[in-house]
Amino acid sequence: MEKTFGKIANAVARGAGRPSTFILCIAVIAVWGCSGPALGFSETWQLIINTSTTIITFLMVFLIQNRQNRDGAAVQAKLDELVRVSNGKNSFIGIDSLTATEVEEIRATCEAAVARVHSPGQVRRGSEAQ
Repeated sequence: MEKTFGKIANAVARGAGRPSTFILCIAVIAVWGCSGPALGFSETWQLIINTSTTIITFLMVFLIQNRQNRDGAAVQAKLDELVRVSNGKNSFIGIDSLTATEVEEIRATCEAAVARVHSPGQVRRGSEAQ
């Protein structure tokens, strides 16, 4: 079921992101707007667009979230692999599962380390021989 849902989510996300889909949506709204005078701008006329857009939005939220979750997990796995095979700190692998506060502490530590390296009065490696 998960694989089928993923395929559907991918197909819908690809389709929803196309310019032709956007143009189709504009056309549907234009037809709906032009039909207003003929239908007397009735409550039913308004209900049609309100209900349609609400249902579509509700469903798209889940499909887009699924796609973003999978994309985020894939990017994180790729980054973890790059850290694992490089000279980076392996302790960073898996920090995506930490709390926001813990991640912020790690980020602050990294920023402080960068600030120390670039602080005035420090000699940079490339300029030592000059």
